[in-house]
Amino acid sequence: MNDQIFKRTLITSALPYANGYSHLGHLAGAYLPADIYTRFLRACGEEVIHISGSDENGVPITISADQEGVTPQEIADKYHFENERAFRAVGIDFDIFGRTSWEKHHETAREFFLALWEAGYFTEKEEQQFYDPVAKQFLPDRYVEGICPNCGNDKARGDQCDNCSATYNQIELKNPVSKISGTTPELRTTKHAYLKLGEFQKRLEAYIESHRDEWRDHVLQQSRSWLKSGLGDRAMTRDLDWGIDVPVEGYENKKLYVWFDAPFGYITNTKVLCEERGEPEGWRRWWQDSDTRYVAFIGKDNIVFHTLIFPATLMGYNDSAAARTADGSSASHYILPDNVPACEFLNLEGRKFSKSNNWGIDIRDYVAEYEPDPLRYTLAANLPENKDADFTWKEYQARLNNELADILGNFVNRTTTFVTRYYGGEVPPLTTSEKEELVRQLLSQDLEHFAENNAPREIILNDLRPKFMKYFTESDLTMLLEIAQAPSRIAACYRSFRYRDALLETMNVARAANKYFNDSEPWRTRKDDPERCGTTLNICLQVVRSLAILFEPLIPFTASKLWSALNLEKGEGDSWWSAAELHLKAKHPISEPTILFEKFTDEQVEREVAKLGTSSEVATEEEVEVELKPEVSIEDVMKLDLRVATILEAEKVKKSNKLLKLQLQIGNLRRQIVAGVAKGYKPEELIGKRIVVVANLKPATLMGVESQGMLLAANAPGGSDEPPILLTLMEERGQDGFEVR
Repeated sequence: MNDQIFKRTLITSALPYANGYSHLGHLAGAYLPADIYTRFLRACGEEVIHISGSDENGVPITISADQEGVTPQEIADKYHFENERAFRAVGIDFDIFGRTSWEKHHETAREFFLALWEAGYFTEKEEQQFYDPVAKQFLPDRYVEGICPNCGNDKARGDQCDNCSATYNQIELKNPVSKISGTTPELRTTKHAYLKLGEFQKRLEAYIESHRDEWRDHVLQQSRSWLKSGLGDRAMTRDLDWGIDVPVEGYENKKLYVWFDAPFGYITNTKVLCEERGEPEGWRRWWQDSDTRYVAFIGKDNIVFHTLIFPATLMGYNDSAAARTADGSSASHYILPDNVPACEFLNLEGRKFSKSNNWGIDIRDYVAEYEPDPLRYTLAANLPENKDADFTWKEYQARLNNELADILGNFVNRTTTFVTRYYGGEVPPLTTSEKEELVRQLLSQDLEHFAENNAPREIILNDLRPKFMKYFTESDLTMLLEIAQAPSRIAACYRSFRYRDALLETMNVARAANKYFNDSEPWRTRKDDPERCGTTLNICLQVVRSLAILFEPLIPFTASKLWSALNLEKGEGDSWWSAAELHLKAKHPISEPTILFEKFTDEQVEREVAKLGTSSEVATEEEVEVELKPEVSIEDVMKLDLRVATILEAEKVKKSNKLLKLQLQIGNLRRQIVAGVAKGYKPEELIGKRIVVVANLKPATLMGVESQGMLLAANAPGGSDEPPILLTLMEERGQDGFEVR
């Protein structure tokens, strides 16, 4: 475990492709978690920067440009600025949101390539690749489609089949077609530079294992899986006309592979940021100082690029002559990520985000209509930290109405309204003692002492009662103890990247505050015991201030409203830890009460769901464009032996995010089938399900695992990226081995 104490923290969020609008899945994956963490560290007074930007190179950009009939630069310009505006509108407070089309980034990427080239970490290989003689260019993987060599899917891409998850060389495709001209490509020989990843195998193994106690399990397991299979050479150049030139002789018509150059964008953007701040060499503190901690926020589809490939390039640069001074006396070594808290995927209303099926919510569309904080809160409450999560408008409504409005908003409104109505809008005294300030200081010191020592609550209260019961009730002390302990309790969650727990603990403070208000009954004590009522309202206002600090990482716009409600601006003395203290002074004027949150109606839920393409999981016949395959005879059908089977065991296939290995019982037979249903079902969900399988299919090998049949599943037509729907047997009668006709 890493016990090093760091002076500063460098935070990066994955660079989104500038080929489309960023949606809620992107926000939950890498940007909201990074922003929350950055805001928390800043509240603690720590030095931190948050770096991100657009990835504007590579095939995704050129494909979008072709589809829209514009240049790649026009595509990059359009989506870069739109996405930055959307991110900032929802409160993502980047220090810089840069661009990989900047010339400075081209310089940085070429510098790294040359350093690794001269250090001997590249090898050249000639290979055959599809070439479009009509378009007069080689075809990158996404520019060619054909029939999958494993499952027969006729919409397979040049490097991977989305139906069965098989990976292969593009030249293995059957009936390949160029997506540019629609013609059959021909094979031609081309040359590429391959990074010798295998030479970093042992160092990367040691690096990964050094973080086994801190990193999320799925990050470790995905990284270990690649290492277990052995790292081979990986091509880092492409035959493209858009991107960064390869800076060596013989590669004049090639570009750097986008996943080689993109991570260096973090470095480039830090350089630009420091130049803008008037310290052009300041970037070295962030990237080449061992006192800096680097945390990389990404989605799970980018894990190995940030845990293995990017670290390998940094290691290689550190080995190179470029890292040393002219006399060889010192070296400028890049630091490696100290943590890569990758999130899993966020789904929408039970389905994957799908642009082609109009199943998604773009960030820019959301902020054009609604306040950002309810979205931030709902996503944070259900972040896909360790497994896929689901955003639904019903949950959004419940979080906004039942928690933000009815708990936090209700407490603040009740408190400020009561003080405005009965205390002239001024903070009432904490106590009536002539030594109020002394009582305040002693109380704060005692609470701070016990909070730091994490003592049980009853022990603390037993110690506090003799000293303070003449000033406070049991409820007072309990509420004051709650805000005293909350900062350290919530901080522990943030330090371990447990945002959902942090949100729960923060809202629990507001829950405790509502309970305190109710239990103290200020509407009664206002008449029966005015001094007691004043103490209650003073403590409630102190809690409003504490909540402004504690909620700021999660819902910063609301936090600003809480400061405004207190007629205050957040100052240098309002650090994270000051949330445990009593800062408000008697007679301080507060602002007129306002409603913090408007409730979300059932009609709004229905309207938003209706926008999502079809609101039903199964589309009607009119909504599905069906193109039937060629007719077959009854004899062809009768050749298939369809049988009822029960799933006995299920597990994921290594190195595949779509395949599951299933053990089946078919009457007296046991069979193993590999099926591409992992994106729609967890292995444990399938145990005991009765399905229909093709039992007489010739065995095939998928991802190194033998499959002795095929199950029946439903797929949307047209190569949809929606996961297949397993066809299960609803009828209770019958048993394994029964024929299906």
